[in-house]
Amino acid sequence: MCATCGCGKVDEADAAAGTRISKPGAMPHEHLHEPGHGHGHQHEHEHEHEAHGHAHAHDDAHAHQPAGTETITLEQKILAKNDLLAASNRAWLDERGVMAFNLMSSPGSGKTTLLERTIRDLSDTGPISVIEGDQETLLDAERIKATGSAVVQVNTGSGCHLDAEMMRGALDALSPANESLVFVENVGNLVCPALFDLGEQGKVVLISVTEGDDKPLKYPHIFAVADLVIVNKIDLLPYVAFDPAVCERNARAVNPGVHVVNLSATSGEGLDRWYRWIAERRLG
Repeated sequence: MCATCGCGKVDEADAAAGTRISKPGAMPHEHLHEPGHGHGHQHEHEHEHEAHGHAHAHDDAHAHQPAGTETITLEQKILAKNDLLAASNRAWLDERGVMAFNLMSSPGSGKTTLLERTIRDLSDTGPISVIEGDQETLLDAERIKATGSAVVQVNTGSGCHLDAEMMRGALDALSPANESLVFVENVGNLVCPALFDLGEQGKVVLISVTEGDDKPLKYPHIFAVADLVIVNKIDLLPYVAFDPAVCERNARAVNPGVHVVNLSATSGEGLDRWYRWIAERRLG
């Protein structure tokens, strides 16, 4: 359960649907999470309190935690388990020489368009595959498949982020070639994806010029964990009130060492800096 947005608070019908990992054209594989990981459960604790105007109905005395403590403890346990799985994923990738980048953004920032362009432009550098994350549909996976790249889709149902367990299931389904490049297109939002390490070797946050140059200040956590911030759709700058310099200053206010690249996945302007960042990361 994600205590930040409550995306794991699903009803029984949603839980039965579970996470689905599939390839375009193939039957989906349903993957149910264990209780307490990604999809929470309700713990009914019915008793009465004198302090609240009603009496205790049982004899097993126990201390009551302050309001919110139980939620925080549960979130810490979930994140600790996720971090262990993420470390396993990272070791799995390192053993095979596979470099994985996790792309996070709001919906509509242009992640899929950037990936389509990147795959086509870097096709001569080696195999590239993609893990797509969305709540529903195979629409983005179909777009990636059209580029000729291998792709698997993770549908999270009511979940608003990918986690390390989903990442591992997707890697097993994808089976990327040794020494290859894997892009992860996370579920679109600027909050919860920041909490969950997937085991990737780089986190990239996209923002488009139609969203406002104050986004880094409004959603500081996701920008704080980013290795790279991409400002996309700069071809639209003449038509919107967005100052790239202000956005970069705001991003560095929450993450002083972060790299910032301004580009247009549509026109191609600035893509060379994105490709150079990828190459530098792959060289270590």
